[in-house]
Amino acid sequence: MSNEKIKVGISVGDLNGIGTEVILKTFEESMMLDLCTPVIFASTKTLTFIKRQFDFDQLLYGINHPKDALEGKINVVNLWKETPEINFGKPDFEIGKLAFQSLREATKALKEGSIDVLVTAPINKHTIHSEEFNFPGHTDYLAKELEGESLMLMVSGNLRVGLLTDHIPVSEVASHLNEALIKKKIHLLIQSLQQDFGISKPKIALLGINPHCGDNGVIGQEDDAILIPVIQQFKDDKALVYGPYAADSFFGSANYKNFDGILAAYHDQGLIPFKTLAFGGGVNFTAGLSHIRTSPDHGTGFDIAGKNLADPGSFRQAVYTAIDIFRNRRSYLTDSQNPLKKLSKNTSERYNP
Repeated sequence: MSNEKIKVGISVGDLNGIGTEVILKTFEESMMLDLCTPVIFASTKTLTFIKRQFDFDQLLYGINHPKDALEGKINVVNLWKETPEINFGKPDFEIGKLAFQSLREATKALKEGSIDVLVTAPINKHTIHSEEFNFPGHTDYLAKELEGESLMLMVSGNLRVGLLTDHIPVSEVASHLNEALIKKKIHLLIQSLQQDFGISKPKIALLGINPHCGDNGVIGQEDDAILIPVIQQFKDDKALVYGPYAADSFFGSANYKNFDGILAAYHDQGLIPFKTLAFGGGVNFTAGLSHIRTSPDHGTGFDIAGKNLADPGSFRQAVYTAIDIFRNRRSYLTDSQNPLKKLSKNTSERYNP
């Protein structure tokens, strides 16, 4: 890996949850500061209060703008002067306002190039909701703020699960699915696997919409009417797109290991098996956008907030993944702009394995 220090912007999420705990635990390890330069959007007073609750001893470096961040420091952009009342595990709309302020300013810095990537700690979707934040979650907000089309992609090693639909009621899934949407999501997944994960010819699986993929129309028509024709179109174009696969046996049989990416029809169809296989080390990556955002695969953890029980593994992995994707995307863009360099690289790899 390069010694270059990538600026990792961090939004703190809901201060009454476990977000700040896992952030501070992640940067307890000095090696993390050798890998990147963290830029946390909050306030030094607030983080110092939380730090003392857990007897953490990191030194926090307060700055007024992310461009002032120093390598080797845990940088904190001071966004508010007041000292909010922290009540771990309790929903609070004032805390929700601060969560949005942190996210808004971190996103602004990402767009301006003051940070290289964004890692978001979990929000409480109820208390953050307002006229300014009228979204089901981070993904939808970032899709509005950043260029591109978003694809929610859960990542753990070689397991990558994307969603055709994400934060909508199960009763509305079928009405959202159509040929145009499915084709768009497949294209987004292919593009992300190529530029963000360095897979030149990705192999993709689609999970069936209905139980047993509809059993030839007996349990729903969507698989036969929508999925199969779209998959055939991609096969005709020589793309490695396969399915539909019955979701109940796809993961249990370990068939998922044969693919670089998987598209599930709806939220729980993809996330239940993903979190069963990868919980604690999984990462939520918003693919398809002009900038890189990752987050841990868990929520605010109100039930354990303030008890020093939160595992930072997923948040730490979100930082690692953001850095890896940043470097992969930069290499992909460089190679795309200089095809002779890419040809030279491939030839060198061929004759010097």
